[in-house]
Amino acid sequence: MMDKHDADRLAGLLQELREAQREQLSIQREHLELAKTQYDRANAINDRAERIQAKSDSLIDRSSRIFKLVIPFLVLLLAAAGWLLFRIL
Repeated sequence: MMDKHDADRLAGLLQELREAQREQLSIQREHLELAKTQYDRANAINDRAERIQAKSDSLIDRSSRIFKLVIPFLVLLLAAAGWLLFRIL
């Protein structure tokens, strides 16, 4: 049988449990907000990295095309210079 003292004690324990649960829920909300912030920040960083990679790919393609044009021209210049040196000597 439960007397008034036991009922008050049980009510107090239930009140403590409820307060602890509220505290835990508050902490979980804070952690969820932090995780959301970190997720958003990671997405922004990934988007920026993708833009940088795309720009890098564009620069590499452009330099490759220029390289393909310049090398034959340099070879021709070296051949002409060699031919001139050979004629002079």
